[in-house]
Amino acid sequence: MKLRFAPSPTGMLHVGNARQAIANALFARRHKAAFQLRIDDTDTARSKETYAEAIRTDLSWLGIAWSETFSQTERLDRYAAAIATLKRSGRLYPCFETEQELAAKREMRIRQRKPPIYDRAMLKMTHEQRAQAEANGKVPYWRFRLSDEIRAWADMVMGSCSVKLTAISDPVLVRADGTVLYTLASVVDDLETGVTHIIRGEDHITNTGVQIDIAEALGARADRFRFAHLPLLLDEGGGKLSKRFDSLSLKTLRQDGVEASALVSYLARLGSSDDPEPLDFDALAASYDLSRISKSAARFDMRQLLALNRRVLAQTGFDAVRNRLPEGATEAFWIAIRGNIELFSEARHWWDVTHGDITPPVQDEDRAYLAQTVDLLPPEPWDIQTWATWTAEIKAATGRSGKALFRPLRLALTGEEHGPELRDLLPLIGADRVRTRLTVGG
Repeated sequence: MKLRFAPSPTGMLHVGNARQAIANALFARRHKAAFQLRIDDTDTARSKETYAEAIRTDLSWLGIAWSETFSQTERLDRYAAAIATLKRSGRLYPCFETEQELAAKREMRIRQRKPPIYDRAMLKMTHEQRAQAEANGKVPYWRFRLSDEIRAWADMVMGSCSVKLTAISDPVLVRADGTVLYTLASVVDDLETGVTHIIRGEDHITNTGVQIDIAEALGARADRFRFAHLPLLLDEGGGKLSKRFDSLSLKTLRQDGVEASALVSYLARLGSSDDPEPLDFDALAASYDLSRISKSAARFDMRQLLALNRRVLAQTGFDAVRNRLPEGATEAFWIAIRGNIELFSEARHWWDVTHGDITPPVQDEDRAYLAQTVDLLPPEPWDIQTWATWTAEIKAATGRSGKALFRPLRLALTGEEHGPELRDLLPLIGADRVRTRLTVGG
């Protein structure tokens, strides 16, 4: 068994790509299968090595490893051989229509209430007509002559699927400049490198029917591959998530402080009957089951991801984040804040609260109260019991309790309405900063 993830290096990986990569990697891990990373870079005008490198970085961040990798531009000779085979069999035929001519044909068929598919006019072209066209400077592009079959397969997610090929235009497989398109290159790669299972988005269902036909034309069995098509991702409101992909790139999420394990845990179970849990890669793989994924579109909810990210951070040990924390941060600092942050990037703010300078809000109505609390501060050294001791004395001296006692103190000491326990923060902030903030805040 072998699976693959085949991104195009024309942009940054986003959560839609990541979901497919994770699905393939988890399935491969569960079944002890090989996992291939293929860089689909035949679109040389848009493909960039910087994007390819970013893809590898993102996948490594997610914890995805591959047993082999290659770029399609390394295999142009193999595509040329497949093209020659299809030409010899008559399945690949030359076409000379311009984009304008094709558009006119589509409009005509629509007016005639016919499906706007290619009419195969070029199949009727004689050798003499083709020679004349080429003598006039026209260079052909090449279409694949689809069979008249209905291509059907048992999809591992969608169940019984079929594509009626007579309802589809013969696909262009080779451009006029000789470059091969993904539709053919992908089939050649999957056949020749031994891929057995293909997991991708449901937007490829029609393409799957076409590629089964191409694979058979190249000598493969029609059932050579097993397919699984993951439903589309929607946003919280049910709209297309693709419109928001720029803000949901893996690079952006990583920079914002989303943990890789939280993202993997979320995407692995998104749209399935299993609730997301903060699990490591091996644990997720052990329970990964494509049959538990719904056939309906799944909703990507950032609030759910952040809630899961919070749970991941709350159980992350200091050693795992030591090198990512501000210089000088201690285990006591991390333990104090980790249960109260949704994103790791928030750690910087709480470092400023405990070890830097902040400007607390002025609380005119509590000026006298805060001044009184300064006089009641216990002597140092402070520990986690200091907060209880201090607030007990404040309560006894002022008669305050509940919100009236605690809210002015939290605002003055942290500048925030909510946050980590002040019993943990107080020793980190220290007596000098506490006195200064209580004075400024009042």
